[in-house]
Amino acid sequence: MIIMQDIHKTYSTGVTALNGVNIEIDSGEFVYIVGPSGAGKSTFIRLIYREEVPTKGEISIQGTVTNNMKNRQVPYLRRKVGVVFQDFKLLPRLTVYENVAFALEVIEEEPARIRKRVMEVLELVGLKNKVRSFPQELSGGEQQRVSIARAIANDPDIVIADEPTGNLDPDTSWSIMRILEEINIRGTTVIMATHSKEIVNTIKKRVIAIENGIIVRDEHQGDYGYEI
Repeated sequence: MIIMQDIHKTYSTGVTALNGVNIEIDSGEFVYIVGPSGAGKSTFIRLIYREEVPTKGEISIQGTVTNNMKNRQVPYLRRKVGVVFQDFKLLPRLTVYENVAFALEVIEEEPARIRKRVMEVLELVGLKNKVRSFPQELSGGEQQRVSIARAIANDPDIVIADEPTGNLDPDTSWSIMRILEEINIRGTTVIMATHSKEIVNTIKKRVIAIENGIIVRDEHQGDYGYEI
């Protein structure tokens, strides 16, 4: 599904975020990316949906090498990859329904397909009764559930979650994790960057630990492994 070979990433500021990363992630896996702040976790996941490109090395997503991909090709890659952000990134002037539908409108889906799929994913995240609400009328947990619905609307093969519970209270965080688990059970690969020791140690999955831009640990059914 995802292969990184000798990946290096140095920013124009001179900061090296990744330094010789080699990793393979298989279809259907649920993977936590952990490590101290500034370790390179966000860079790692941004490379997967090509928000960043490596300075050196090769990244392959489902057999497609993304390094030298032309800009016009990137949207086609992102049809396969849904992204959930810590700060939700919802469009404030659009309703819940419209925020989710937007992900399908940009790829020119049929209107009937859009209506059907939007309601399917809103039911999955428990927000069918909020279709006419605006983001500012929702709690943080509800906004994150809309963000997840939008990320999976196009039925992606991969969901990237960048600190999806970082701004949420514990009870809400667990509800978000249950949704991500359900998405994974249905066959989607989930890659989640997190600082939540409790979540990682309770919901056992593969753990990839990054420190100073280097993978220092890769364990199936692993622990968080850091004091916070």
